[in-house]
Amino acid sequence: MIKIKSAGEIDEMRRSCQLAATILDDVISMCAPGVSTRELNDLARDKMAEYGAESAFLGYRGYPAHICTSVNEEVVHGIPNGRKLQMGDVISIDVGTRYNGWIGDNARTVKIGATDVEVVRLLSVTEEALAAAISKAVSGGRLSDVSHAVEHVAVKAGFFVVKEFVGHGVGRSMHEDPQIPNFGPPGRGPRLRPGMTLAIEPMVNMGTPEVEIMDDGWTVLTSDRRPSAHFEHTVLVKDGEAEILTRKKMN
Repeated sequence: MIKIKSAGEIDEMRRSCQLAATILDDVISMCAPGVSTRELNDLARDKMAEYGAESAFLGYRGYPAHICTSVNEEVVHGIPNGRKLQMGDVISIDVGTRYNGWIGDNARTVKIGATDVEVVRLLSVTEEALAAAISKAVSGGRLSDVSHAVEHVAVKAGFFVVKEFVGHGVGRSMHEDPQIPNFGPPGRGPRLRPGMTLAIEPMVNMGTPEVEIMDDGWTVLTSDRRPSAHFEHTVLVKDGEAEILTRKKMN
């Protein structure tokens, strides 16, 4: 069942989402050649403790880290380790927080000095796909309008969406109904209603849409080992334009 949050619950969730956005910014600011993904994880761990939040990922179905760090051909769910970032890499940082029982979930893919034109375009198109999907997350619209928007932007640009992994509802649990694929025809599925909170997350590959999972049981790779990009926001469906809960507020 798709959950509708009350005004009080949404206020609680806003705080967790703002913490997730702040920590994501903190981690991204540390991304540079020579920095290991384990160091990024440790910074996120320390920031969560500082802000009084917990990782929504650590221990979830056995996941062993505080954040996900997915480099180059790693699509999502990369486990932080000793791998050091290099010039020309791209890295997806996925941060999920739990604060007062509520989840905030967001991700961004950033360049580590990457200048390859197609890699830069991949990131730009994936972020554009997220914005297009969020524009369809309006009361009275259909869930598949959100999904279709992602696919339309990605395919028009000559890229491919990952079909095996999806966005999702989010609230007190990391994954709630509904699932939100990044593909499909518009005008289908349940109607969106005010109070729904959705984690919308395009995953777009430069080459084949096919993926595989590493022996660690978590890290998702592109089958052709070409780069992938991943962007995510948690949004609130309202009567008008959706509210991006994980958009960091300016002080």
